[in-house]
Amino acid sequence: MIKNLAVAVSIFCIHLCNAQNVYLSKVEKTNDNTDKFLYKKTESTIDAQYLGEIEVQGFSKDDAAVFSLIYKKAKEIGANTFSFKPFGNIDGTPQPLNPANYRIALYYTPKEKLADQNGKLYVFASSDKDQKININKKDYLLTPRSYITLDIIPGEVYTISTKKLLGSTIKVQPKTNNENLYFQASSLKVKSDTSGTGGLNLKSGDIIGLEKSYADFLSLIYVHNKP
Repeated sequence: MIKNLAVAVSIFCIHLCNAQNVYLSKVEKTNDNTDKFLYKKTESTIDAQYLGEIEVQGFSKDDAAVFSLIYKKAKEIGANTFSFKPFGNIDGTPQPLNPANYRIALYYTPKEKLADQNGKLYVFASSDKDQKININKKDYLLTPRSYITLDIIPGEVYTISTKKLLGSTIKVQPKTNNENLYFQASSLKVKSDTSGTGGLNLKSGDIIGLEKSYADFLSLIYVHNKP
């Protein structure tokens, strides 16, 4: 009886530690746009209309599920762009992002005012395991919840492979450098999202092509490591 109770308490604690609440903490106004995307707002973005804020409480390794909740909340008030809104320290300085508790500011930005993409290749790690990858015969080690970026050279073929027995390989050849490419080396078996509303849109074994909205979210909560 006591043993069963201890097991039950342990399971409850595990779920509690991994529970994550996502809610609209502030709504200033709403917008009735039907944009399907939710992109990260850059410092150069102009004419972004502030709509409200989302707060995320609790840590989760399932970043796709968390993004899905954030996306739904953002669309409730018509947001199509977002940015990190840090909490403040006692002395007024901003706190760094804490993946167990953070805020996201929501905006509506006219499509013509969105900043251009910067012609980079993004490769994200998984949320819980180190991942060795190879890009054009150069090895990289991706630590959990991190990512690297490489400048895109138009016309060059980029071969991305995982350093595993029977691992996956993807080859891409960008024609221009006015778009970004996003991939994730995943330790999980993830299904592709065919809805077009912000998820995964390409999969080859343990290398996954990411839609920009989800990739922008990962670039917010993951650490950028310079290769």
